[in-house]
Amino acid sequence: MSEDIQEQTAAGAGAPSRRTVIGWGGAGLALGAAAAGGAVALTRDHDDTAPVGDSGGAVPFHGPHQAGIATAVQDRLHFASFDVKTEDRDELIGLLKDWTRAAERMTAGAEVGDGAYGGLPEAPPDDTGEALGLKPSRLTLTIGFGPSLFDGRFGLKDRRPGALVELPRFPGDNLDPARSGGDVCVQACADDPQVAVHAIRNLARIGFGKVAVRWSQLGFGKTSSTTPDAQTPRNLFGFKDGTRNIAGTETDRLARHVWVSGKDAQGGAAWMDGGSYLVARRIRMNVETWDRTPLAEQEDVFGRDKREGAPAGKAKEHDEPFLKGMKPDAHVRLAHPDSNHGATLLRRGYSFTDGTDGLGRLDAGLFFLAYQRDVRTGFIPVQTSLASDALNEYIQHVGSALFAIPPGVRDKDDWWGRALFS
Repeated sequence: MSEDIQEQTAAGAGAPSRRTVIGWGGAGLALGAAAAGGAVALTRDHDDTAPVGDSGGAVPFHGPHQAGIATAVQDRLHFASFDVKTEDRDELIGLLKDWTRAAERMTAGAEVGDGAYGGLPEAPPDDTGEALGLKPSRLTLTIGFGPSLFDGRFGLKDRRPGALVELPRFPGDNLDPARSGGDVCVQACADDPQVAVHAIRNLARIGFGKVAVRWSQLGFGKTSSTTPDAQTPRNLFGFKDGTRNIAGTETDRLARHVWVSGKDAQGGAAWMDGGSYLVARRIRMNVETWDRTPLAEQEDVFGRDKREGAPAGKAKEHDEPFLKGMKPDAHVRLAHPDSNHGATLLRRGYSFTDGTDGLGRLDAGLFFLAYQRDVRTGFIPVQTSLASDALNEYIQHVGSALFAIPPGVRDKDDWWGRALFS
């Protein structure tokens, strides 16, 4: 995989430098607008699943795997889960094709369809316009299909993969149905929050009448890295977590732990060859309680020192941990692959703050995103192992969803989900 900067020039991608600081406030979804017109496809001849180094550049859309998984983690997130409202299979397929064409353009920095201005004054423009003049900002758009899409409405019952299970209820879960599940998800990651919000807003607008947003989550301050040897970002507790995350250049580990292939993709699940499975969990962090906890106890909870992020008894964050030197309920010890028969996840989580809860406490935490080859040998055993995690005193899982992530869009004639619906 290449680390080269993939610069793209496209109509509408022109170029004042992006804002240094942008707040999330007021970034809502315009769901009541009329559906956008058909988008003109923007094509590229090269594939991408690789990290990209320029925060203003474009990540290629086409390739054997979807971008936004092994891609170098961007600074911002807008994640949306949709309920499908139409029961017409052909109408859903048409929407997925329209979404694909729009995603091709937006990830290159171009406007959707005929753009935000210059069209018929009597009709709404195809693009909402808030990303005009902004660079692509390494925008990636990643789609997934939830278990509920295979309920029989679209003739997909026999195509539901065995790994697309209903997640069990884990100890300590306090899940809000309004922040869980969904038929289809779209993960928008970018280095500019307005670019990410623009992408989800325009997909929701195109889908008006066919899909509706079930729930969404904004994220900032990436908490994981897929770049080799990079410093691991810190979560809102001030600790580094997931230092052994899979890098976007580790093709062997990606093949072993992330990409679906071979016997995983047989029979009705053959359409998943080259895909992955995503677990999304909204984890509320009780920051006020944590902030009153002594440093020594905080470090025991994680099994790391706070300054360097090093495992207990070690000097650097990437040093091999000595698990038996940690307390039995330390987070690192319980989550480590050696404690879970080798189970390994590719993490792309983000921090969030969503105001207060009405009692003066921050509604803040981690939006956990983990990709894997099979949740039955990945997330489920790891999360089961974490039942005795000392960290559970300070966190609570309040939202949950699982999605099958199809392979990438190969070329300008391909579209999201084609193998599933063909």
